[in-house]
Amino acid sequence: MTILANKTDLVRAGSGTWQDQMKWAVRDLKGLQEALGLADEGGLQHAAEAEFPVFAPLPYLSRINPCDLGDPLLRQIWPSGNEMESPAHFSSDPLGESDATKSSGMLQKYKGRVLLVTTGACAVHCRYCFRRHFPYEQAPKSMIQWEPTLAEIAADKSIDEVILSGGDPLTLVDHSLARLISRIDDIAHIKRIRFHTRLPIMIPQRVTDALLKILANSRSQMIVVIHANHANELDLSVERSLGQIADSGALLLNQAVLLRKVNDSLESLKDLSERLLSCRVLPYYLHQLDPVRGAAHFEVDVNKGLHLISELRSCLPGYAVPRYVQELRGEPNKTVLA
Repeated sequence: MTILANKTDLVRAGSGTWQDQMKWAVRDLKGLQEALGLADEGGLQHAAEAEFPVFAPLPYLSRINPCDLGDPLLRQIWPSGNEMESPAHFSSDPLGESDATKSSGMLQKYKGRVLLVTTGACAVHCRYCFRRHFPYEQAPKSMIQWEPTLAEIAADKSIDEVILSGGDPLTLVDHSLARLISRIDDIAHIKRIRFHTRLPIMIPQRVTDALLKILANSRSQMIVVIHANHANELDLSVERSLGQIADSGALLLNQAVLLRKVNDSLESLKDLSERLLSCRVLPYYLHQLDPVRGAAHFEVDVNKGLHLISELRSCLPGYAVPRYVQELRGEPNKTVLA
C-alpha cells in the first residue's frame, strides 16, 4: 500500500488541506506512541509494523482517548503482535481477488458491476484490511493506462455499475478524479458510479467544493459508501462533510466490519446506527471479518453476530439495522447471514 510524510501535533488536526493532512499523518509505531502516550509492547509488535506499516491521520487520532489501549478507534490502527499468529485458514487473498481480476486494475466478482482499483493509497491503514497484501503495483497509474480497461467496460453492455475502490479513490486529486468520472460517464450503459471510501471520516477536509461539483454534475447516479465501525469516528467535522455529500445528491451508505473489542456489543452497534442516521447515512452492511492474514484477533463468532443483529432489531427501526453479510470466495453474491 502506498504511503503518501511525520508529525504528531494533534493541534493541527482541524487545519490545512486534505493533502496537508495526508503529509502530516503519523506513519510509524513510535509516532503513534508519542501522539497518544502509549508504551511499546516490543517483540512481535515491531514485526507486525514491518509487515504492514502504520498510517493514521491527525483528525482521526484526535478522536482517540490518550493512553487507552482499549479505545475502539485505536484498536483499528494499533499494530499488535497477534498479527503474526494467523490461523491456517487466514490468507493473503481471502476473497479470491486474484481470480476475479479481468484486466489491469479491474475486478469482477458479481454480475452487472465491476470494481476499479484506482490507487493503492489510503487515508488510514486499518489492521484488518482485506487488501493489506494486495499487489497494487499492478494497477494502472494514469488515464492512458486506464483506457484499455475502460474500453473493455464500454464493450460489455451487461455492466451497469462501476465501483471505484483501492486503496481509497478519494486519495486521487480532484482533477484526476474528474477525468476518470467523465470517461466512465461517457459509457452510455453505465447507470451508477459507486465510491468505497474512508476519507470523509479520516480527513473531513477531503470534501472539497471541487469534489462536490463532481458528485453533483455526473450523469450517472452517484453512490458514496463510507466505512465507519464506531460512533466515535463520526464527530461534528465528519457530520458536516457527510452532510455536504448528501446535499450534492449522492446516496450515502455505510458498511462496517464486526470487530472484536471494537463494536461487538449491542450498545456500540446501536450507537453507530443512530449516529450514522444523524449524519444522513443509511446503515447498509455489517460484514463478518474477511479472513485476511494478520487479522484473526479481530474475529467475532458468527453466532454472536447473529445474536447482536437480533438484539438490534428489537430496539431499532428496520431501516437502521444493517444487513449482516459475509463475502465468500467464489460465490456469485454476498451471503446474507441476517
